[in-house]
Amino acid sequence: MNSPSSARTTSRSRPRGLLSPIGLLGWAGFILVILLAAFICSGLGTFKTSYGSIIRLWFKPFVPGIADDTGDTLSYIVLHVRLARICLALLVGGALALAGAVYQGVLLNPLADPFTLGISTGAAFGASVAILFGLGGVHLMGISILPAAAFLGALLALYAVYLLGSVEGRINLVTIVLAGIIVSTFLSAMISLLKSLNEESVSTIVFWIMGSLSGKSWTHVLLVLPYIAAGAIFILCFTRELDLLSLGDIQAQQLGVNVQRVRFQLLLAASLVTAVAVAVSGIIGFVGLVIPHLVRLALGPGHRRLIPAAIAAGGFLVLVSDTIARTILPGGAEIPVGVVTAIIGGPFFCYLLLRRKQMLRLR
Repeated sequence: MNSPSSARTTSRSRPRGLLSPIGLLGWAGFILVILLAAFICSGLGTFKTSYGSIIRLWFKPFVPGIADDTGDTLSYIVLHVRLARICLALLVGGALALAGAVYQGVLLNPLADPFTLGISTGAAFGASVAILFGLGGVHLMGISILPAAAFLGALLALYAVYLLGSVEGRINLVTIVLAGIIVSTFLSAMISLLKSLNEESVSTIVFWIMGSLSGKSWTHVLLVLPYIAAGAIFILCFTRELDLLSLGDIQAQQLGVNVQRVRFQLLLAASLVTAVAVAVSGIIGFVGLVIPHLVRLALGPGHRRLIPAAIAAGGFLVLVSDTIARTILPGGAEIPVGVVTAIIGGPFFCYLLLRRKQMLRLR
């Protein structure tokens, strides 16, 4: 564990490393990889199209004189279906990875992610209730009421976890994790009950719970973008406090951090970001667990670099997973994107458990 003085030195030196020529070159390369992945993914699907046509469609608004021999159908599919889905995948993946990095930093638990506090399960419960009462197809101002119900369920789950996990108004690191597990288990049982009460909606509920970006449009992108951007900016303002919290509560307090207040604010911001993402995509597991660990292995534990890199890497993972989910089966059939991320993240989760057991034995 680093000393407080070394933490202050690291905190002062980190911005220079982030904005150094090597750091900027690394970020430019990573952004180029994401753009290349988005370009490749936009050409994959049951509706075949050439990448030359995609280039013309992408750059037509910026280059008025560019030749355009694409039809209205191709233009709609590339720009309003695939590109919107790509942007939403980047936003959802970034939000989940951001929340996972904050949960792990605030709770000092390497296994923490959006599921630890039951936020994702709460959103799934809210959506399941809406489906049960036949509100899944209801729209307000062109937007399905399903995301709103999921968002409300996530907020209620967060409130329940806070009530159960706080002691005299103070967040306890151990009890809040246990409270999250209890709330998540209870809501999972309630979802199973709802499925048994309405067998006609079982397939819809199951597919939504396992995560999917199918049928989403620019409306959903514009719906979640302000909330995720605001949450990310707010959390980035607390990167120093996140670094100090990793030293322990006593050391953080000695260095001027109001531990309880900062911890509550960060948990609330991360939970709201999670709720917004899950409200439009359903439950996409393991992104918030796997990505922060991979970024720490590559860049170290400093949150000033960890947070932006986790957002980018999380978006990249969900983008690739969603493309696999919608193209791997013939005939245009899709599998839930949560299945793909679970296949990727499941073995990694087992590795973390085994590693944690080995560390406990060494102690």
